[in-house]
Amino acid sequence: MAIIALGYLGLRSDRLDEWSDFAGHLLGMQKIDRGGRALAFRMDDKMQRLLVSDEPGETLAFLGFEVAQRDDLQAYAARLDAAGVAVHAAAPGLADRRFVGDLIWFHDPAGNRVELFHAPMIASDPFVPGRPIDGFRTGPLGMGHAVLHVKDIAVMMPFYRDLLDFHVTDYGLTPYGLYFFHLNDRHHSFAMVGSGQQGFHHFMVEFQNLDDVGQGYDLAQQRENGVAYTLGRHTNDYMTSYYANSPSGFFVENGWGGRLIDPATWEPHETHDGPSFWGHERLYLAEEAGRKRLRDMRLDAAARGRRAPPVADCPWLYGELSKVGK
Repeated sequence: MAIIALGYLGLRSDRLDEWSDFAGHLLGMQKIDRGGRALAFRMDDKMQRLLVSDEPGETLAFLGFEVAQRDDLQAYAARLDAAGVAVHAAAPGLADRRFVGDLIWFHDPAGNRVELFHAPMIASDPFVPGRPIDGFRTGPLGMGHAVLHVKDIAVMMPFYRDLLDFHVTDYGLTPYGLYFFHLNDRHHSFAMVGSGQQGFHHFMVEFQNLDDVGQGYDLAQQRENGVAYTLGRHTNDYMTSYYANSPSGFFVENGWGGRLIDPATWEPHETHDGPSFWGHERLYLAEEAGRKRLRDMRLDAAARGRRAPPVADCPWLYGELSKVGK
């Protein structure tokens, strides 16, 4: 019994034209015309990774997590039911609209809708990005990661860790509680920010090419309030990224070079260096609201020589590469 990836996200927004431009042109997703009052987007060979429904609210509508086997749906349903969580089978037509074989759904303690699904449908035609990019890093890693604001991590932890088997990768307690969870080799597919708020913080998409991130960063800077966090690198998953302001007010992290882990041997641990080695200046924050504190943490990490390990440390490989073109 296992949940293996973040498979898709659903959003509520009545700004469909803005989302069409943002997800299609800035992020580089492929817009799919489903008809009706919704927009769908592809990132790879899956039929659908992001769905934006024309509803007021400007927030997360649902999180879709893939299970390894169809029987896992009933196993999780039984576990959740025993814990007092109301579990719903897919209404007629819902699995077809999600382009999956089957699903169940329920709410977490904060009221976020969670869907567990099996057998995502594969498109018959190739992925065509909305702008020239080399594609997204998906496959067994899923579509990326999603991060929630939470009022009380102590309430949410048992739900995701104990009932849904999300595995803690690492956590930080300063300047606020941050908990990261893995479902596969991706450093984290889900995280919670103990901000005392409630809602959607951001989702992340990872590009195959760093230049695709940089070119998107140029595009975002041409938009009014397009950038929320400047280009930077995270301390725990080593992601080089910037955060864009989405049309709905939450953020979208555009990243490259994220860390892969071995879930079989990984040990959860506390981190102490703050969120970023460098960059990620929170442009949306006022100095007194924490922007300076986060900047000081980055400067302190730099003064202590904190940095990510080399991408590769192989003298033989570097020797061979140095011969190329000679």
